[in-house]
Formats: sequence, structure tokens, C-alpha cells
Amino acid sequence: MRCPRCGGADTRVIDSRTQDASNAIKRRRECRACGYRFTTFERCEDPIEVIKSDGTKQPFDRNKLLVGLMRATSKRDIDLSQLNALIDDIEAELRAGTFTNVTSHDIGNMVLKRLEKLDKVAYIRFASVYRDFKDIDEFLEELDKLR
Repeated sequence: MRCPRCGGADTRVIDSRTQDASNAIKRRRECRACGYRFTTFERCEDPIEVIKSDGTKQPFDRNKLLVGLMRATSKRDIDLSQLNALIDDIEAELRAGTFTNVTSHDIGNMVLKRLEKLDKVAYIRFASVYRDFKDIDEFLEELDKLR
């Protein structure tokens, strides 16, 4: 691991911890050249491919999902740690189910299921983009389902 400050390749691990329920390890490192301390994360690299609605495939990207969730939860009382836990839960479900290919539609439904329990407003915000509401009637139908 290269130091982000000086680019030195000689770093040492100071501390390692597993991250909650995910397949990740958080490592605290120190550069031997400049003494800078930084954190790295290691995740299981078992690729999951997402099949988009146009048929193209791309690797599962938790950061892309996090950005969408951050938009949906903007100005809501939801911590980043809650969003990461939600994504960890989705990723664990995908890996436990022997999924190597999953549709973006399936991932969207997994997110909605969890957001419904976490925050109803965030659920509606995410659903309006994910389901591509065409008019106010579709929006109202979704609101009625939540009640």
C-alpha cells in the first residue's frame, strides 16, 4: 500500500479490525518514510455483475449505490454509517445467494425494501427516481402503498 502523502511503498499496519457484518477489514497504517497515518479497507473481491436495463453489464459498485442513497436521504436524520450498513446488508444478501449476475431492478427493490423500514421520505425519494414516475398519479399511488 502506497502512502497517500509521500507515495512511499513501505507502510506498516498498526491496527486491524473487522467491519461490522461485512466482508471488510479496516486497517490503520503508518508510512515508514514520512510517518503519515491513514486508514485502508479490504473487501472480499468476489465480483458481482449488475445487468442494467439496457442489457449491459457492469461490476457492482457500492459507491454508486451510496451516492444514490445519499441523495435520497439528503437533509434526513440518517447517518452515513446507517447507509453503509444498508449496503453491507444488500451485498451480504447478494453474496449469500450465489448471485454472480443480478439485475439493477433487483438491487433497486432490495434498497426500497430496506429504505421503507429506515425512512419513508427517503423511500419515496429513491422510488421516484428508481421507478421513474411519469406523473403525480404514480407518485400518489406509491404514497398510498406506504400508508
